Amino acid sequence: MKIRQQTLLIFLVALWIGLFSNNAFFKHLFEIYPFSDNIIFDITVIINSILFMNLVFLLFSSKYTTKPLLILMLLTAAFSNYFMTTYDVVIDHSMIENAVETSMKESLDLFSLNMVLYILFLFVLPSIFIYFTPLQFGSLKMELKRKAQSFILSLLVIVITIVSQGDYYATFFREHKQIRYYATPTFQIYSVKKFIKEKYFHKSVEFQHVAMDAKIDEPIPERELIVMVVGETARADRFSLNGYAKQTNPLLEQEDIINFPQVSSCGTATAKSVPCMFSLTQKKDYDSTAVRNTDNVLDILKRSGVNVLWRDNNSDSKGVALRVDYEDFQSSDTNPICDIECRDEGMLSGLQEYINTHPKGDIMIVLHQMGNHGPAYYKRYPKRFEKFTPVCTTNQLEECSKEEIDNAYDNAILYTDYFLKKVIDLLKRNNDFETAMVYMSDHGESLGEHGIYLHGMPDLLAPIEQTHVPSVLWFGDKVKGELKVDELKANSKNSYSQDNLSHTLLGLFEVQSEYYKKELDILEPFRKEED
Repeated sequence: MKIRQQTLLIFLVALWIGLFSNNAFFKHLFEIYPFSDNIIFDITVIINSILFMNLVFLLFSSKYTTKPLLILMLLTAAFSNYFMTTYDVVIDHSMIENAVETSMKESLDLFSLNMVLYILFLFVLPSIFIYFTPLQFGSLKMELKRKAQSFILSLLVIVITIVSQGDYYATFFREHKQIRYYATPTFQIYSVKKFIKEKYFHKSVEFQHVAMDAKIDEPIPERELIVMVVGETARADRFSLNGYAKQTNPLLEQEDIINFPQVSSCGTATAKSVPCMFSLTQKKDYDSTAVRNTDNVLDILKRSGVNVLWRDNNSDSKGVALRVDYEDFQSSDTNPICDIECRDEGMLSGLQEYINTHPKGDIMIVLHQMGNHGPAYYKRYPKRFEKFTPVCTTNQLEECSKEEIDNAYDNAILYTDYFLKKVIDLLKRNNDFETAMVYMSDHGESLGEHGIYLHGMPDLLAPIEQTHVPSVLWFGDKVKGELKVDELKANSKNSYSQDNLSHTLLGLFEVQSEYYKKELDILEPFRKEED
């Protein structure tokens, strides 16, 4: 078939993407409107999705942009289709932010033969066809006429089909807006635009220093040593502390810890949850630009005289630790415990020396885990922690049984249990301090429930598996002596969220400030009155 006119090539590419790169869109459409019962409506939706792409492509095409534009759209559609079909994730602006900020090691965990085949069929082959297809361009007037004809015809068909199925479309647009998240590549184009605008073209915001009045009210004889462990992708219902049938917390269960079984996350991805949990902003008021340009709880602690150290075995701190001491433990150059990847327990190396070389002031140490980062859960723990078998040993989760996925994920939770026990042991060796460990995961993870895998779903669609996170507190004897521990344990099943974290940390360090909100400090109601 000879293609001379750009309008024909544009339509054929829209048709190709519409039919072959929208599996997830069709899946969710047919779940709500089963094809056997809604044949006419479903067909009109498919036609309109193709014609809408045709309209968009026409608007941005020209003699010099048509081929590059179409090849870029094929690339976007192919990758989006692969990830949405394989893991049932949504490629919105927050997911794009996660992808941009993900390390190369984490990105390689997503690479597979299936991805290569998707990209080959949906991108490489049609791109070769586009590249070698000769196009003949007429005068400017002729090209504008051709594009106008194609545009008007497409628009006319869209209007007629929507009017003819008006009742269906009224319900579709009003009640099922979430389906648009799966439309490829139009929603991804919108998401990229939104990400670029928020990331690089937002209005210049002056950095806000807050809580300038913050101080530790009076000299305290005992210094504070608090370790905050930021979990990664751990979900609350996989902790045996929360009633899970498998014993994933055998070591923590032997410790006098306080478990919080009802904690919700600020977001479903690290890029949002980590900045949010360390900010003084509550989830309902969260704005990424404002949070990025405002002091967080670590800045306030540092200003108050606390020695703050962030150690990272994840991609990075997502901007939280930009103004405090930061150490990267993703490499064997710094992390002494590495095999197929560097292990979380390596972050404990040299910590006692750090404590010893800071003889003055309180100490706050943050340890950011690799934790349960998916989809290669089998890589997240040393082989000796492979207690639950058989395990899924591929990143292609759809190739594994539910049992294999669960076992690999649960083994990684078992390793976190071991890691937290080692943190507690470190604190026990420093009983001249007032010691505490705070553990909270950044977000949860979908493991195939409702056909969804991984995390990062928009708030509107996020299942509880991605937002219900584990959280644990451990206190040394000196801190216990200041608390009504039995009452705290009795109330630990109350509902909390990551909104509580920053104010609880300020309370632990006894920082006084107008920005400190007692009502958000989990421990405040259970502190003993001073004599």
